[in-house]
Amino acid sequence: MSKPSILVARAIFPEVLQSLAQVFEVESNQADEVWSAAELNRRMQGKVGALTTGSERIDAALLQANPQLRIVANMAVGFNNFDVPAMTAAGVVASNTPDVLTETTADFGFALLMATARRVTESEHFLRAGLWTKWSYDMFAGAEVHGATLGIIGMGRIGQGIARRGAHGFGMKVIYHNRSRLSAELEAECKATYVSKEELLKTADHVVLVVPYSAESHHTIGAAELAQMKPSATLVNIARGGIVDDGALAQALAAKQIAAAGIDVFEGEPSVHPDLLKVPNVVLTPHIASATIQTRRAMAQLAADNLIGFFTQGQAVTPLNTVTGRAA
Repeated sequence: MSKPSILVARAIFPEVLQSLAQVFEVESNQADEVWSAAELNRRMQGKVGALTTGSERIDAALLQANPQLRIVANMAVGFNNFDVPAMTAAGVVASNTPDVLTETTADFGFALLMATARRVTESEHFLRAGLWTKWSYDMFAGAEVHGATLGIIGMGRIGQGIARRGAHGFGMKVIYHNRSRLSAELEAECKATYVSKEELLKTADHVVLVVPYSAESHHTIGAAELAQMKPSATLVNIARGGIVDDGALAQALAAKQIAAAGIDVFEGEPSVHPDLLKVPNVVLTPHIASATIQTRRAMAQLAADNLIGFFTQGQAVTPLNTVTGRAA
């Protein structure tokens, strides 16, 4: 009996490919080319499953052209590259990789907050340029982190992880805004107080964004929201590109409307708004919040396990939708 045929759309760990090869005929992309929509569609022909990353768009047109497709497993916790309603309507299972990256991403979010508050990137550029000739009392004086007010927009698993680090590790006052309020038990665990978005923006010394991307969350932070923040405040985005209006942020940073920003995700990435590259008071990283070897390997294996589970047991491990058609 022939094995089901699947596509692995980007390079992944060789050992994860080997685990897939035990169950499937695998077409892989270890050259790690970023395919156009047309090329992705061509490669998807005849495949009953696929392992994707955020760079592969799964939409109605691709689904219509590939009626044999049964499941697409995203190697990410976010899934804004999936048209989930279209996938559900087509009877295609969508899955993601939650939980395995929570603590690592929270670590990075806090690292980015600290680098932003303490002007680490800006001061390193200054040093590397040979401009450091003497000590001065206000040289790269940044913002306090310990004891400051931490405002978190989006209080899922990662937001809670950042809250715990701030409250328990740095004695920060934690406030948060979310679509729904946490239970009293979780609020107590995170030492977090629920407030309106407006109150959070007005009072937080450091604002961290951890909301999933959707049409509703597009430009959660734009010019109007930046205007509500303290001039001494910092903004960190480890959520998704499009949560922040990057052009408005660049303008606010240039005008010192807020003190600094730390950004790991961008609108239209890997392109970066050119004005963000011109301002010194921003820390820019290339979407690496989950980038440890252990975590990325766990993400790849969970994506693989979703494919394997679906075809061997009839159920993905972490599905995003429930479908009635195209059963394994």
